[in-house]
Amino acid sequence: MKEILEIMENDARIGIDEIAAMTGIPESQVKKAIKEAEEKGIIRKYKTVIDWEKFGEEYVYAIVELKVSPERSTGYDAIAKRIAKFPEVISVRLVSGDHDLSLLVKGRTMKDVAFFVAEKVAPLERVQSTETHFILKTYKQDGDIFYEKEESKRLAITP
Repeated sequence: MKEILEIMENDARIGIDEIAAMTGIPESQVKKAIKEAEEKGIIRKYKTVIDWEKFGEEYVYAIVELKVSPERSTGYDAIAKRIAKFPEVISVRLVSGDHDLSLLVKGRTMKDVAFFVAEKVAPLERVQSTETHFILKTYKQDGDIFYEKEESKRLAITP
């Protein structure tokens, strides 16, 4: 199962026949393993990584770090789940260090992101402080390199 998941994590479009050929596992077993992983929630989603800038669509992304006070019975879970419901929030993670939660937020403009943080996140009861870092350029995302690979400039050696 692990080998199948690793292949799919790298390329979600790969066919069952290709996975079977790569692993030596019969197609029927590959198909069964994938269905089982989907039903158990191991496979959460099939995703396409898009370079929106290259497409011509401009979005602004920001990492927003939050200091929050945990709730007595649920810790950080309740505030994290509440924040995760906002459509502007792409991801929410509990982190170690100076901050408790790290958010990845998407908006049309820096102003949209700033207003989202100021008007929707910062006023939440358990949020003590926020720190916003705008992402200026993405070099790699989900394992995919977002810049053109340089050609080798070395001269060929001939005998």
